[in-house]
Amino acid sequence: MSRPRTSRRLALAVPAALGALALTVPPALATSTPAQIATSRTNGVAYLKSLQAADGSYAGSGLSNEWAFSAFAASGTAVVDVAPGGDTTKNARTVYRTLLSTAAWPSATPVVTDYERGTLNAYAAGIDPARVSASRNLVADIYAYWQTAEPGYFGPSANFNGTVFAALALGGAKTQTGTARVPQALSDALVAKLRANQHNDGGWTYQKVEGNPTGINSASDIDMTGAAMAALCASGVPGTDTDVVQAKNFLKGKLVSASGAFNSLYGVNTSSNGWGVAGLNACGINPQSAEFTTVSTKTPVDFLIANQFSPAGGFKYKPADTAPSSYSSIDALRAVAGGGFTTAPPVPVTPGATRWVAQSAFTPGTATKLALSVDDGSGNLKVCSVSFTPTAATTTLGEVLDAATTSATPSGCVTGVTPSAGTGAITTLNGKSGSGTNTWKVGVDGSAFTGALKEKTVNVGDTIALRWGA
Repeated sequence: MSRPRTSRRLALAVPAALGALALTVPPALATSTPAQIATSRTNGVAYLKSLQAADGSYAGSGLSNEWAFSAFAASGTAVVDVAPGGDTTKNARTVYRTLLSTAAWPSATPVVTDYERGTLNAYAAGIDPARVSASRNLVADIYAYWQTAEPGYFGPSANFNGTVFAALALGGAKTQTGTARVPQALSDALVAKLRANQHNDGGWTYQKVEGNPTGINSASDIDMTGAAMAALCASGVPGTDTDVVQAKNFLKGKLVSASGAFNSLYGVNTSSNGWGVAGLNACGINPQSAEFTTVSTKTPVDFLIANQFSPAGGFKYKPADTAPSSYSSIDALRAVAGGGFTTAPPVPVTPGATRWVAQSAFTPGTATKLALSVDDGSGNLKVCSVSFTPTAATTTLGEVLDAATTSATPSGCVTGVTPSAGTGAITTLNGKSGSGTNTWKVGVDGSAFTGALKEKTVNVGDTIALRWGA
């Protein structure tokens, strides 16, 4: 997701550049030492701290620096510890959480990548993305963009970027205990679309190519290849998977021998290089291994560090530049630090600061949303965001399903429930009844599935999955 709603995102429409110098037989050793990487990380963190506004903010309208949160987390710096002049009341996490909680965020015409960006960075900052506030549930916001007519896609399928970052956000932003919060059926649907849009050269672009032979045969790009391979791995696909290996080989084939850079659509640059390395990192593939070391003994990490101003810490966008770029610095530092596209928050050092912050209960009378999926066991997965106004600190599964019949986005997630009133086990949902050991079961935030009872307690931010089966 070349930062949503930015010129960089729009630039992804240009065909990928060709002609990178491929490797022959690489040497065994990389050139950036652990000490050099540690120094780069320290200096890079200092530079990113200098980007903080006096009010403590990083995010704003248009181009913004909130992606710094994923770079901070990957570098071992808690976002709550980043405060202007040491004023902890203006720490970056608190300011960002306040922004995400406002009704006007992200804009009057939001797109799915706005919520995916928010999810990835909130998670890295130590904000539970499903429990930002009494009214803000970023996971439910993403669920609202499920494409009923094209299951597996989030947002308009032509902009494949939205689906890639849905997988990164929903798979990467786990619960506070490190559990995948979305059900396997949803992860599987996302993985199927990621695979269907892989080009024959092993990579991806931001565009949908499923069912389009010309598109599948077109050249891929470094940036989206890094993001899409990371999305596969965030969804549980192992780094040894055939499609991940093909993506790795695509990146390897784009190495420039003299510098270790990837030859990108935009020419050799640190941002594209950072996205490529982040993809490798997310899949547990060492970007300094022998296969990513060129005959000139250079790696993609060497290239990034070579384009960092020392000791100032910022990174250039292109080698010929004479000043740092904030966006390139974020992309490069995240990669050098070993991160993918988000990282669980480190433990803070600020006295009294907690690793996580989250809304603890519904606020009666405050409208909110919950993320709901319904898997009927026949491959007919429904995904939606349910809007409702709670009347107490908790609600029940029955109340959520009742709300879903009239206030779900997209609609049709729930069409009917039996029993229609009262309590007890759900016997029929969307016209499908239990049969023998195959009954309706429910899981919350990745928990084991158990019998779906209408009286089951549902808490603020719960990600609810219903499944028919044994």
